[in-house]
Amino acid sequence: MKTKKVKTLSAATMAVLLSAAIAGCSQAQSGGGNAAAAQAASTQAVSTQSAGTQSESTSTTNTTAASGAASAAGTTKLDTSTLFSDRDLEQTADLTAATQVKLENGKDVTIDADGVYVLSGDATDATVIVEAPDDAKVQLVLDGVSITNADAPAIYVKAADKVFITSTDGTNHLEVTGTYVADGETNLDAAIFSRSDLTLNGTGTLDIVSKEGNGISSKDDLKVTGGVYNVQSAADALEANDAILISGGTMTIDAGKDALHSENADDATLGYIYMQGGTLNITAADDGVQGTSLVQIDGGTIDITKSEEGIEANYIVINDGQISLYANDDGINAAQKASGDVAIEVNGGTLDVTVGSGDTDAFDSNGDLYVNGGTIKVTAPTSSFDADGTAQLNGGDVTVNGEKITEMPVSRMGGGGGGRGGRGGMRR
Repeated sequence: MKTKKVKTLSAATMAVLLSAAIAGCSQAQSGGGNAAAAQAASTQAVSTQSAGTQSESTSTTNTTAASGAASAAGTTKLDTSTLFSDRDLEQTADLTAATQVKLENGKDVTIDADGVYVLSGDATDATVIVEAPDDAKVQLVLDGVSITNADAPAIYVKAADKVFITSTDGTNHLEVTGTYVADGETNLDAAIFSRSDLTLNGTGTLDIVSKEGNGISSKDDLKVTGGVYNVQSAADALEANDAILISGGTMTIDAGKDALHSENADDATLGYIYMQGGTLNITAADDGVQGTSLVQIDGGTIDITKSEEGIEANYIVINDGQISLYANDDGINAAQKASGDVAIEVNGGTLDVTVGSGDTDAFDSNGDLYVNGGTIKVTAPTSSFDADGTAQLNGGDVTVNGEKITEMPVSRMGGGGGGRGGRGGMRR
């Protein structure tokens, strides 16, 4: 990174324990065809003592409905009651004791303590750096912020327990125009880069442009609970090591790789994606939504207008929501991406799945495939349903190429191979 003048903001630190924890698998199943349980869980210095703090507790009120709906409809692989804290779901910050920070050209801002910080102003060649104690919760309130950098993140979270990025009414803009420069052994690759848990919320708009990398990257959890986001990225738009969790907000994404990508090479129970609300409008050069271990959708709206594969994971559970997607390859694909069973379960929701011509499937499972409920419309010139293992149509309203079906027209790959291998004859 370039050597710049650094402005350091200090504040009184208050330790607040994070109570939101991701639980392991639940093996609750229903419907005529029960799928096997998945293994997924789960310089210038300025000193001030006025930064405000806010406590955080786990919210069960907003997630109980989603969890109950999932259990009633079919399957929940996660303890959804613990995924979002009360503070995650709050869309405004308590500014009573907040610290005001005015951004300046060529000056990094380093925040080293728990508190609420209101950022404003236009700046180039400037990074907001959070380097706080491991128990600190830092809230960055974007109040008319515009940052444009050539080779460094606009916001870089080096250390903290958790960071909230809250957009106020109006529009904020974060952009990186060139190739990222590493920070020692840390390979920076996103306009917002975090080594800690990260929550995006608020009532305003945040535009993110990353011309040579990811839009937002978190090495832990990445949550979106509110706000409006427009993300343009050369690589993944949203990327997380542990999990991507969405309960609200509207995101319009144009990604050079995956729109949402969660992957953890060290822990097979992580690298998952959960959605219970919000809206995703996706254009992606690769996959629309890719989780390694699990993708579970309990609500919200997903509109994928362009992708290679629409939704992909080791295990995919759709309990509710409005999903419309177009894929050049497979629409919804379960493939062996981590240890554990491979399956697709559709228990509810409204799905409109269209795939291109060629060696493609609307639904492709390298394991089992269960349709237990929901309203499903498939447009597939070659194959609508493909499975290596058990395939069952136990409920729901399913239409394939304009024709309502009561038996699954499944093709067999006969050996697995990521949804792109040869297929046997059609069975009706």
